[in-house]
Amino acid sequence: MPFTLSAQPMRLACILAFLFAVTFVFADTEIQQSLRALDDVVAHRNDYVEQKNERIDRLKTELKNAVPANRYTIYFRLYEAYKTFIYDSAFTYARKLQEEAYHSHDASKIAFAKVKLGFILVSSGMFNEALDSLHTVNRTVLADSQRVEFYSLMARTYYDLVDFNRDQFFTELYTSLGNRYIDSALQFCDSHCKSFYSLRAMMHLRRQAYTEATEALEKVLNRPGLTYAELAIAASTQGYIYLQAGKIDDAVLMLIKASEADVRSSTKETLAILNLAELLYKKGDVVRAYEYVKVAMDDANFYGARHRKIQVAAIFPIIEGHKLNTVEHQRKLLITYAILITILSVITIVSAVIIYKQFRKLKQAEAHITKANANLQEANALLQEVNNRLMEANKIKEEYIGYYFNINSEYLVKIQAFKQAIDTKLMTKKYDDIRYVVNNINLKKEREELYLSFDKVFLKLFPDFVTTFNSFFKEEDRIILKEGQLLNTELRIFALIRMGIHDTEKIAKILDYSINTIYNYKARIKSKSSVPNDEFEQKIMAIKAL
Repeated sequence: MPFTLSAQPMRLACILAFLFAVTFVFADTEIQQSLRALDDVVAHRNDYVEQKNERIDRLKTELKNAVPANRYTIYFRLYEAYKTFIYDSAFTYARKLQEEAYHSHDASKIAFAKVKLGFILVSSGMFNEALDSLHTVNRTVLADSQRVEFYSLMARTYYDLVDFNRDQFFTELYTSLGNRYIDSALQFCDSHCKSFYSLRAMMHLRRQAYTEATEALEKVLNRPGLTYAELAIAASTQGYIYLQAGKIDDAVLMLIKASEADVRSSTKETLAILNLAELLYKKGDVVRAYEYVKVAMDDANFYGARHRKIQVAAIFPIIEGHKLNTVEHQRKLLITYAILITILSVITIVSAVIIYKQFRKLKQAEAHITKANANLQEANALLQEVNNRLMEANKIKEEYIGYYFNINSEYLVKIQAFKQAIDTKLMTKKYDDIRYVVNNINLKKEREELYLSFDKVFLKLFPDFVTTFNSFFKEEDRIILKEGQLLNTELRIFALIRMGIHDTEKIAKILDYSINTIYNYKARIKSKSSVPNDEFEQKIMAIKAL
């Protein structure tokens, strides 16, 4: 009895397929809608920066008119405005905050100012300097909320060191230290503390307890009155968790939310939009990925964090690789077409020559019946000679087609590496390094490598060339090569002639000599030869390939 499906299971299968299709389309539509919304926010990012600058200008005006007792508070507010916006300014006001704290002789203010300085040093990637500063903090004079901030900053420092160094030994050490500081922060922060769930999320994340981390982050994301900065950190972290779980679409949505919050708050010290660009590239949206990675580079340059610039610069080659793959595919197609056309051309020419020769011999045989046998033998001998020459020519063509494409391929790789180096220097605005990259090209060395490659391929085809060439001279006039030398200039000139290049001007261009110099070399060699001058090049052309 044949296998059949009943009507009810068939209907159920159709319904499930429909629901799956609707879910897929909805998810894709949600991502596209979110991306379009992010594009609009990114397009107006300069407006948000201008609004932030206006707020900062008002604080600076307030500082000018402030009495000394209020300077500490205004310095603190200016530091808060700059800490994820511009590193240099944030560092300046962190130092001013510290100076003001020392003037006040208030131990708690001094300790708290050091915490703020440590935060900005960590944000700029100056981990050693940050730890040096934070280890001098007298935590006993800090309030509980300030201790929470101190311990969480210490934890972040060690966690960032893990992400930056990526060394197995130090990863375990720094993770352990970070976990200890997170535990210390949570001792001073209960469930009513604003940063309680954020700290728990960080603790669970670093211990790879992703379910517990997600539960804590959901409480953060659902908290009323969430600032853009808090939203960006929580959404970016949740995006990382989704990525580890293989939920790419959910990760993209969270990173879109984090990136939008960063732009609206003018946060320049961020990785959300860079991580989003990398995910979009993997999903095939290369154009948008490239636009976002440029935004990430602009933010890194604007803020001035060196380690962020390095992280962004590392992503550029990945996205540019898509273009390289396309070029490489086209190059391989061109090589294939060139080889096929060459083979077809050679076959056509050989066939035409053979047909023409045979036709002419047949006509001669009809006119001169008495010479048929002699002519046939002559034709066969001539055909054999032609075939031998064609075989030799084909071998030379095969070797030099391979040599040509190999050299071109190597130069394409070098040009690409040169272009990539220039692009990287331009993106990181290291203009002075561009001259170094250009001057680092050694044209003399490149030409020597080109000659060495030619010598190797030529001697592979004509291994007895040097010996045969020297046989045309007396023993005292023969060419003696230096150790490690395959051909010298004199041999290379006549090697090119053996390859069929008889034009002195072309030989001069290939070897980078003047025409007169080439004439002088040829004349001097021929004058020493035991072969008559007018027969010398014929002797050279008679040297057989392997």
